[in-house]
Amino acid sequence: MSKFDRYVLSQLLVLFGFFSLILVAVFWINKAVSLFDKLIGDGQSAMVFLQFSALTLPSLIEKMIPVASFAATVYVTNRLNNESELTVMQATGSSPWRLARPVIAFGLVIMVMMSFLTHLLVPISVQQLGLREAEITRNVTAKLLSEGEFLHPSSGVTFYIGSIDPDGGLNNVYLSDRREPSKTVTYTSAAAYLVRNGTSTNLIMVDGMAQQYVSATQRLSTTSFSDFSYDISALTQRDTARGRTFREVTTFEMFGKRDQISAETNARPAQVAREMHDRFAAPLFSIAAALVGFSTLLMGGFSRFGVWRQAAFALAILISLEAVRSALVGPLERNDDLWPVLYIPALLGLLISALFLFIAARPTLLRPSRLRGAT
Repeated sequence: MSKFDRYVLSQLLVLFGFFSLILVAVFWINKAVSLFDKLIGDGQSAMVFLQFSALTLPSLIEKMIPVASFAATVYVTNRLNNESELTVMQATGSSPWRLARPVIAFGLVIMVMMSFLTHLLVPISVQQLGLREAEITRNVTAKLLSEGEFLHPSSGVTFYIGSIDPDGGLNNVYLSDRREPSKTVTYTSAAAYLVRNGTSTNLIMVDGMAQQYVSATQRLSTTSFSDFSYDISALTQRDTARGRTFREVTTFEMFGKRDQISAETNARPAQVAREMHDRFAAPLFSIAAALVGFSTLLMGGFSRFGVWRQAAFALAILISLEAVRSALVGPLERNDDLWPVLYIPALLGLLISALFLFIAARPTLLRPSRLRGAT
């Protein structure tokens, strides 16, 4: 690799890191706000919020990499064009294919990064996120500690806390249990405490009343108590046992174990195959996005008005390729055996880039009339 190639490659990597940081930060903050409201509103700690945020980052980075690679390539190519560095290289006899060499190297670096994300890091993060969500579901105390709000932790159950003291004491507690159609039991107390005992959680109510209404006899009975223990673990018990989905399986596990993974994840073998090929197609699309940006700007040549028209054209091509990727989702949902079409957007991008580089190497193809008039 020549000094020029290393120079361009270093510029591409620096700008790629910059654009990746900006894009990921913007979208992460937007997602973190809703995640923060949900988790903190459910009584979770800030540490849980940070864990969830970190586990969502790999999937977010995976989506932003193609856009960041495209933006970095367009920016660097525009700067090289404005500073006449590309013009000098072309004047020395360097062909567009030769100038594209550092961009291809950059695309290969991005492809390796995307492969690491899609094949390993994203599946692991999705699996860990599912496990943490299951743990949160089993956390009875956190689900019930919301003051001033009527909660429905289970069908037929209503729970309310007037206020929560700094020491964890509960005030003005209301609990209505309507799980049995034949009767309704309502508990009210001036104060209460949540106490853990192994795997169970008990609500200790102080200075309260229990009211039981039997619908068959239409009889209401009341009992006052100074203290009363109620096991609330059953209120939020649900089937939290979870198996893996095929998106949580690494690509290395998919090779040679497709039928086994299909049985474990309750997915069709064709679905597993489609997921595996989608992970190979995504890195290819990243290198295609970089080459589309470079070849489109190079085809436009030098202009004292800049290359924004070519940049807009390159962006339109990228959006069109993304639209093709989105349009393929429908047919793939109906027929998993169509997985080869997953490679169409990346191959289209590479073919368009090759065509534009071919045209850039033969500028007379775009300006034949001007050259004929000059002769």
